Amino acid sequence: MSFLSSVSRRAIASPESGIVEVVNYARGREGLIPLWVGEGDQPTPDFISAAAHESLAAGETFYTWQRGIPPLRQAIADYHARHFGAALSPDNIYVTASGMQAIKIAIEALSEPGDEVIYLTPTWPNFSAAAAVSGAVPRPVELAFVDGGWQLDLDRVERAITPASRMLFINTPGNPTGWTASHADLKTLLDLARRHGLWIVADEIYARYTYKETRAPSFLDVMEADDRILFVNSFSKNWAMTGWRVGWIVAPAELGQVLENLIQYSTSGVAQFIQAGAVVAMEAGDELVARNIAQARQARDVFLDALIATNRVETRKPDGAIYAFLKIDGLADVRAAAIDIVDRTGVGLAPGTAFGPGGAGFMRACFLRDPRQMQEAAARLSDYILRL
Repeated sequence: MSFLSSVSRRAIASPESGIVEVVNYARGREGLIPLWVGEGDQPTPDFISAAAHESLAAGETFYTWQRGIPPLRQAIADYHARHFGAALSPDNIYVTASGMQAIKIAIEALSEPGDEVIYLTPTWPNFSAAAAVSGAVPRPVELAFVDGGWQLDLDRVERAITPASRMLFINTPGNPTGWTASHADLKTLLDLARRHGLWIVADEIYARYTYKETRAPSFLDVMEADDRILFVNSFSKNWAMTGWRVGWIVAPAELGQVLENLIQYSTSGVAQFIQAGAVVAMEAGDELVARNIAQARQARDVFLDALIATNRVETRKPDGAIYAFLKIDGLADVRAAAIDIVDRTGVGLAPGTAFGPGGAGFMRACFLRDPRQMQEAAARLSDYILRL
């Protein structure tokens, strides 16, 4: 008898990541420019790492608060006051072992098996996969691709709502498209949620990575105190901490015990020395974030100016997030193309099919890297594209 025959059907049905498939194929190759995953090329700065080292040296290696250490919860509340004008209490803050765990906990807290969860696509595939593993039913609503950019069709969202609908998952600025909701979009989505009794799970991890304003519009700007919204976020992108695996949830204090219990029965909290580094990131990291955003803007422009100049790439410079989502003439099977491109050019891209409905025919590149490296990547890709 096969071992797999006795494994949960939901576990077996969980898909292999189309991003990781390409990464595993070519990881570690000499001369590789890895643009396939959503992280930059800089390690965590010393001022953050030093705080974690000091915590370890002080023996802070024991069990700690399930909801997060008090200084970190306060620092996250202060961060939202500073950048979003939001008056949050530490009782609204729950520290998680990554943004991914924040999403998984939100799904488990707000949905029952069989409930439908609506999300915009193309999008990062982990939300829909995590929802399905939890027994929910993911319902995609495709963004419209118009003149090289992405638009939200609010009528499509409303048509997707059924009596079984339980939540809207909204990622803005969006991965991989860079689509960024306007305040009007957010107000309309919030009105839909109110009328249909839905929760909103707002993934605003890229809210600071916006290239037209100081930050992107947020549900924090338009919501009332009694609105059903959970915010999920991560330290990964802003503070160059992808490998630390630490994130947070902003939620009504009334949900505190529920969220604490879900943290307890999954990871039992985040290591205290990791949280010590996160405190310093929050308190002293604004200049770092500003540098990262400036670098991303420059790298975006260098990369996309070169590719658009081939006249074989359909895209626009995204308003937000850290990705170029490219439609390249002559590429139909983008999964096979991702393998061919890394073999022939040494540039690692993620196939658009990994991002669900609407992603076929596209490739994703993360441009949170040294602009000189992005210029080299663009030169290699331009040569490849012009040979198609």
